[in-house]
Amino acid sequence: MKQDKKVVVTGGAGFIGSHLTGSLVRRGYNVKVLDDLSTGKLRNIEGLISENDIDFIRGSVTNLSLLQKLFRDVSCVFHLAAIPSVPRSIDEPLPCHQVNASGTLKVLLAARDNRVNKVIYSSSSSVYGDTPVLPKKENMLPDPQSPYAVAKLAGEYYCRVFHKVYGLATVCLRYFNVFGPGQDPDSQYAAVIPRFIKSCFEGNSPTIFGDGEQTRDFTFVKDVVSANLLAEESNASGVFNISRGDSITINRLAEYIIELTGSNVEPVYQRARPGDIKHSSADISKAEAFGYKPLYDLETGLAETIKWFKGV
Repeated sequence: MKQDKKVVVTGGAGFIGSHLTGSLVRRGYNVKVLDDLSTGKLRNIEGLISENDIDFIRGSVTNLSLLQKLFRDVSCVFHLAAIPSVPRSIDEPLPCHQVNASGTLKVLLAARDNRVNKVIYSSSSSVYGDTPVLPKKENMLPDPQSPYAVAKLAGEYYCRVFHKVYGLATVCLRYFNVFGPGQDPDSQYAAVIPRFIKSCFEGNSPTIFGDGEQTRDFTFVKDVVSANLLAEESNASGVFNISRGDSITINRLAEYIIELTGSNVEPVYQRARPGDIKHSSADISKAEAFGYKPLYDLETGLAETIKWFKGV
């Protein structure tokens, strides 16, 4: 019975984590959320806390003794806690490493010591770097271009080693440009889609870094949640790309958002940022083997996200 299945979501008050937490509760899991609220927001899970649907613990994955207590009698850990920004990792590489790499190691240690059945680790397409071969496949040699990407790759390697050496089942999900309702547009490190939407609603020109011909494979957050649930329910192990399996230029993305928001603005261009890659798209055939299938195309996901921004 899922009601008896105890799981932990690290970073469960964050953008992706809160969506996953809500879905787990609706499926009847016994859910504990760990979040230090450095980037996550309590408002994302306030309803779940007030209804006693989850246990919320404010704390960090860098605290090993806390993890050891939290993981007792836990079946699965969904590890999403991270400092989730390439630009911020370039500005602040040490905190990025401490949370994203060392924090992941501590999660795995506590999971091993408590005999957790499985750890599902949220990784990133950034580990591929700027290699020209498309689409990206999991067997390609990684080429990280930022401290964030290095730390995420280190976490993947730790997952692989803990599986091989200690028998801890691990799944690494490489997300490609996740977006959706609840994503913060106000951080200086905010992702492109919420920044564009906010700019358009405020009548401001969205800012494109570089020439806008760079491509991205955007993934709606509900598809990412589905991938996590499928990974937990299946016998999957190893590394998997999670995306739509299709890419679009940033220029075309801006056109879509301007059109969908009914705005009358034009993009402005600034110098490309260090650490940003030129092109990205994913081969998702490996994830399809455990049942993953993206259900949201870009326009549908954007429409739902814009509706959320409007407060409808």
